[in-house]
Amino acid sequence: MPNVFTHEFNAPAFKGKVSFDTGLFINGQFVHGSNDTTIDVINPTHGKVITSVAEATPKDVDIAVDAAQKAFDTVWGLNTPGSQRSILLNKLANLMEKHADELAALEALDNGKTFNWARNADVAGSIDCIRYYAGWADKVVGQVQETTEAKLTYSRHEPIGVVGQIIPWNFPLLMMAWKLGPALATGNAIVLKPSEFTPLTAIRMCHLINEAGFPPGVVNVLTGYGNTVGDAISHHMQIDKVAFTGSTLVGRKILEASGKSNLKNVTLELGGKSPNIIFDDADLDQAVNWAAFGIFWNHGQTCCAGSRIFVQEGIYDEFLKRFTEKARSLKVGDPFAPDTWQGPQVSEIQFNRIMSYIQSGKEAGATVEVGGERLGTEGYFIKPTIFTNTSPTMKIVQEEIFGPVGVVIKFKDEEDVIRQANDTVYGLAAAVFTQNLNRAIKTAHKLKAGTAWVNCVNQLHSGVPFGGFKQSGIGRELGEYALHNYTNVKSVHINLGIKM
Repeated sequence: MPNVFTHEFNAPAFKGKVSFDTGLFINGQFVHGSNDTTIDVINPTHGKVITSVAEATPKDVDIAVDAAQKAFDTVWGLNTPGSQRSILLNKLANLMEKHADELAALEALDNGKTFNWARNADVAGSIDCIRYYAGWADKVVGQVQETTEAKLTYSRHEPIGVVGQIIPWNFPLLMMAWKLGPALATGNAIVLKPSEFTPLTAIRMCHLINEAGFPPGVVNVLTGYGNTVGDAISHHMQIDKVAFTGSTLVGRKILEASGKSNLKNVTLELGGKSPNIIFDDADLDQAVNWAAFGIFWNHGQTCCAGSRIFVQEGIYDEFLKRFTEKARSLKVGDPFAPDTWQGPQVSEIQFNRIMSYIQSGKEAGATVEVGGERLGTEGYFIKPTIFTNTSPTMKIVQEEIFGPVGVVIKFKDEEDVIRQANDTVYGLAAAVFTQNLNRAIKTAHKLKAGTAWVNCVNQLHSGVPFGGFKQSGIGRELGEYALHNYTNVKSVHINLGIKM
């Protein structure tokens, strides 16, 4: 039997005991990996091992794909009507709601995000997403096309079959829900790889998937490394679609793997370097609060983080004063403490990466207004950091840091800021703060980004598409748009009277 993870939570935010298998989830069962090896899961609060989980190999990917294909051919896909798929998805959402505190605690434990944010954002958003796609499951329809009276012509949307899904460590449960929802609603069978840094909620979800009554093989979850399991999924000849959320660097590799294998359909939700534009007429207090939320939420480990903060020259000094005060007020510490805003970064690797960017900014001559150093001596904590006096070519201005590090840049007018905002290889999100509605709409339309927020940031909804321009990705998550990622369109021509 695979290792059983048991943990007693005793924090003000959550008290309770969890215990569950941590094996690979293949064909409805928890099993050892083919090599019988494991991966240590680290608590980023202190850098010590929480538990170990089974390590998958490319051979396990083959086994999972076979299980998924069998399920798709016999008990899932077109064999299960959308109404039944809807019932199962709603059952899963209800179970997630029942275990919401437990799921939030697991997110805080291996990811380091605060329990309160995990409970109120990640878990709540995941439940909402699964319920949203439960509503779509029996509404995936084609069209009848008028051609000629001698022919009946229609299109239908069929599930692709076995799909691979690779999710990141920054929002483990939420990204799992974003992937599972549309794929299951449209009748696909799944082989999913969570991040090896944050596998606990994905594994716990497998128990809930079984409890909800999904047939064995419909969802398979393999904990493993990207260069082995992720690579095997990306190259697999029996996987016809891969959905990936993560870095642009890895997204390129997945796209390349598609070209070198079976030209599988690929959707990518990748990195960002989002501009946050604050005009002279903005509500300054609100702009400061939202800007802090935009860059420091989730410890800055957010693909759409507003890491380039452009402030019009008339309010620049006052904004910077209030913004640095706000940054200093944010409590960094224990994820389970009720007043903690920011926990540790997810891993030592990520901690070192962020600190190297901070050092790069210092060496390039930028000014550290606040932060710029680690907090304490244990764990992977970094103080909220703000740079000024930057130049457009600096790494901290151009590259995605994925941490609590923002740059504040002065601008003159609309033309100037739109030019600077669009000067990036990314195009995931952007924000505009102004009380002038015409200016807000005009600026939002000129920004080359998949999402534009006005007088807010980081606002997402299950029914609203999310994805990027340029090197921030291909395709869209969420909304009706995500359903198109998981279906093939077939046209049918029925001869009613054409003679040869």
